[in-house]
Amino acid sequence: MSFDDVSVVRGGRLIWCEGTFDVPTGSITAIIGPSGSGKTTLLQVALGLLPVASGTVEVLGEAAGEATRRIGYVPQHYARAAGNAIRACDAVLLGLTGHRWGFGRAGAEERQRVHEVLKALDCQSFAQRRLCQLSGGQRQRIAIAEALVTRPPLLILDEPLTSLDIRNQRDIVGLLSRIRDEFGVTILVVAHDLNPLLSILDSAIYLLDGHAHFNTMDEVVDDHLLSHLYGTSIQVVHTPQGELYMRSI
Repeated sequence: MSFDDVSVVRGGRLIWCEGTFDVPTGSITAIIGPSGSGKTTLLQVALGLLPVASGTVEVLGEAAGEATRRIGYVPQHYARAAGNAIRACDAVLLGLTGHRWGFGRAGAEERQRVHEVLKALDCQSFAQRRLCQLSGGQRQRIAIAEALVTRPPLLILDEPLTSLDIRNQRDIVGLLSRIRDEFGVTILVVAHDLNPLLSILDSAIYLLDGHAHFNTMDEVVDDHLLSHLYGTSIQVVHTPQGELYMRSI
């Protein structure tokens, strides 16, 4: 994904500008910034849902919006959009057939594809249950399975850890790392809290002072930068095990 001097305007107001960066293929990249900074707007631009005021955007080698069918997208409120009464396996099947007009039986190849992705993401034990019967972590796995069933080269997730407990956050983070390695997928993830994701992130797009910036995590995980970004004093702590976490001070 490539942004070249991009600026975005909504309702006559400049949201952010001077966005020039390339997201490396095969990376896991966070989109971060304070509330109202334009994180969702950036997703909409990447998906071709919002035109840019200036500059150019390429996604998977095509103009934004042209490659939408090759992008897996997980919205923040997945179950609400999918409908609670649907079975988990049928929700994943909709990732393949949902664009069709009318109803029809899925073919053997499509059902095999669903079976494979459910197995790969360890969803088989609850695949026949309805979404309303699943835990938050199980629903998020099904959401990701639905996004991956078309075998997209790019996966975009909007706040995938919201409302999950610590154990489920850890499980989803581990799953994203495995998906990157086993599926060869580039992953973009909007994150409110970076801490659970720090161990797997390669880089970040950060929205600061009305501009869209990009850098590796080594450069982003910085006390001064993060304090400026979030408008509060933040300290980056190194544990004896070599891990990082951020804390407000």
